[in-house]
Amino acid sequence: MADRRSTVDEAPLSGAGRVGPFFALRTGTGEPHQEGYARIGEAYRLTGQGAAGPVLRARVEAVAASLRTEEPRVAASLAFQGLAARMWSLALGPAALSGRVPHLRPDRLWWNPERTAPDDLWWPGAAPPVMGEPGGLAGRMGTAAYVHLTPLHHAVERAYRVSGRLLWGNAASALAGSLRVLHDWCRTHGLPEAADRATELARAQLVRPPLRDTGTLTPAPLGYRRRTCCLYYRVPGGGLCGDCVLRGAGGAGEAPEAPG
Repeated sequence: MADRRSTVDEAPLSGAGRVGPFFALRTGTGEPHQEGYARIGEAYRLTGQGAAGPVLRARVEAVAASLRTEEPRVAASLAFQGLAARMWSLALGPAALSGRVPHLRPDRLWWNPERTAPDDLWWPGAAPPVMGEPGGLAGRMGTAAYVHLTPLHHAVERAYRVSGRLLWGNAASALAGSLRVLHDWCRTHGLPEAADRATELARAQLVRPPLRDTGTLTPAPLGYRRRTCCLYYRVPGGGLCGDCVLRGAGGAGEAPEAPG
């Protein structure tokens, strides 16, 4: 895949931030700890007993309260999907629009689980550095996302007993959702090459482990159908997401993840 550049000639994250809050990142001076932020790498750590640490636990509890669910496993699944959408957006947006991918190291990126995008994530100081060239654009995008998603996946699977396959399905669904938003924005703003590049980059992730076989991305119109269920149907007043394997009979071609 060629590292083509779109006509957007801005710093990667500042240009992508125009797409929407999930593609934006707070930067600038300040004291993150004093404002309730913690280094996001702390969210990926478990206690000695294998339980979630305080940062991840705070986020899962906030999601549970917001959705009025008494099932920590359900809240943890949806918390994972929400953070996955942020990480994919921060990698996919700049990659598609500028051909560059920011290097958001877990020990430098700060997170406030009580806030919403874009103020939930903060990179203090100037804009984050850009990842090096080796690996191709799709490879760099994947590296930028998985440096967060892999340890988060392990923490949620271990601490909340959520199926690992289900969580990777959540990650794939989150990527597809970010793609749809970015693709539509690019088309609306006269950037068809960037829209096509975004689709190519997302597809490259979906055909490789660990997202391979998690679902099917379809073109014209752009859509996605997953092979697992995120458990949102267990939320009071919830239902089935648009890409859910449970929507329709056998539409995904595989048996769904066992609900419950």
